[in-house]
Formats: sequence, structure tokens, C-alpha cells
Amino acid sequence: MNPQHLKAALGSGLLSFPVTHFDRNGMFAPESYKAHVEWLASYNAPVLFAAGGTGEFFSLSPSEIPAIVSAAKEAAGKTAIVSGCGYGTEIAVEIAKSVEKAGADGILLLPHYLIDAPQEGLYAHVKKVCQSVGFGVMVYNRDNSVLHADTLARLCEECPNLIGFKDGTGDIGLVRQVTSTIGDRLMYLGGMPTAELFAEAYLGAGFTTYSSAVFNFVPGLANEFYRALRAGERAKCEQLLKDFFYPFMKIRNRGKGYAVSAVKAGVRIQGFDAGPVRTPLTDLTGEEMCMMEALIAPYRR
Repeated sequence: MNPQHLKAALGSGLLSFPVTHFDRNGMFAPESYKAHVEWLASYNAPVLFAAGGTGEFFSLSPSEIPAIVSAAKEAAGKTAIVSGCGYGTEIAVEIAKSVEKAGADGILLLPHYLIDAPQEGLYAHVKKVCQSVGFGVMVYNRDNSVLHADTLARLCEECPNLIGFKDGTGDIGLVRQVTSTIGDRLMYLGGMPTAELFAEAYLGAGFTTYSSAVFNFVPGLANEFYRALRAGERAKCEQLLKDFFYPFMKIRNRGKGYAVSAVKAGVRIQGFDAGPVRTPLTDLTGEEMCMMEALIAPYRR
């Protein structure tokens, strides 16, 4: 898929990041992962992100990522697969090249490791990664990697394959400046944890889609919320927020890292052998698993 085709696919519907499945020894479990990805792809997600943030990218070695991408491509049918990518520039370039060979349709460039960096350094980092590959690249504004509008504008001039901007800062003023400055040169993706909680505000800022973590285990409900949002059915959105998303947020907020752990728990409850999260994350307690089971009960497959 060339970068412009991927850009169009990103804007055509709801997106999601499948969790990465591990066996009892903590190794990648391709068969259960493929079954899960195939199920998700059947709900018309135009793009799935393999080995992304919800897929525990931060716990994977660079050598593991191409196999995860290959498994996702095998299972996803016509659904495009974007790979997570990140860390320092040289490691990011290595990952980008390896997943391009593995068949990924593009990458999402997650924040670099540990330290803050000036805009000029972020510019050089993104530019080098973009110019190392031919497929589409999306940047993820979050934590210690926040590109300003003028930096993004320079990158858009230098890198034709930079096609997307995902925001996880929650800074609506900044994202509105980005959308106003860059216009339709990029596709804009909401990327706050449990993105449905922020979707209405981001829609007003020019973000027409987002990545839904809960799509991992309640894809029908995630699609229902997205449809209502795009149709302007505020009462329906508010009801779904009250019935599901706010209770899920309460569970998610009980522990650090639960934005991933609670999602993976939901996948297990739906019958997929996704295995545990890898350290430094921890799984939900028994009490919290009961809370998740009660929340998901009306949406069991």
C-alpha cells in the first residue's frame, strides 16, 4: 500500500491496536494472535496497528516485531497493518526497515526513549526515519516527543511519506494549531488513552478518527460509539459513555499501566488466549477481573 492509499485508509473508519499475545513462557503466541486479529478485521477496521502501544511495543525487542507484523498481515485480509516503531533514531530506523520487509503498510513512530529533546533534534529524528523507508509514516505526539506546528510543517516539506499525526497530549490548543497550520496534508488521529472519552472534543478540532483500545474486546460497541459520534447523535454517545466507558475508566485508573492491562484482560475474557502482560506492567487483580467480567457481560461474543 503506497503512502497516499494508507492515508486514505486511515481516514475511512475506526482504528485499533491489537494486544500482543504471549504464551505462558512470555513468548509471542502467533496462533491465538492471528485468531484475534482475524476477529477484529471482521468488524471493518480499515487499519490495525500491530505491536503498537496497546500491543506492548515498549516490552518487545526489535527482533520480535517483524514476526508480529507478519502474523497480523496473514490474519487481517484486506485490512492494512501499521507497525509500531520507536526508541532512538538508529533503533527506529532498524525497526522501520525490518517491518517494511515483513510487509507492513506503514509505521507509527512512538516517542523516543527517556529524555526530552529540542525541536531541531525531533525534526532530525523523524526525517531520518521517514527517509529510511518508502511506506507511510505517522508521528505520535505524546510525553517527551511533542512536535510543534512549525516543525511538522518543515517535515511535511521534506518527507512526502509523512502522512499522519496522532495526538496523545490532550492539548486541544496545540492540536488545533497543528490542524490549522498543516491542513489536509496529514491525516489526524486521536490517541488519548480510552480515546472515546475525548473523541467529541477532538472531532471539533479536526480529528475525524481515533484509535480505540476497547475495540480489542468489544469491537461492536466501539463501532456503535464511532457511528453515533460521526452522526452527531450526542444522546447516544452520552449513554454509551455512562453505561460502558466511564465504568471502564474507573477500572483503568485503579493501577498504573492498566490502560494496557485492562484491555488485555478484556481480550482474555472474550475467549482469546492473549496471555499476561509483560513486566514492567502487571495484570489486574482477581477483584478487578470480576469487575471487567461484569462490565463486558452484555457484550460477550
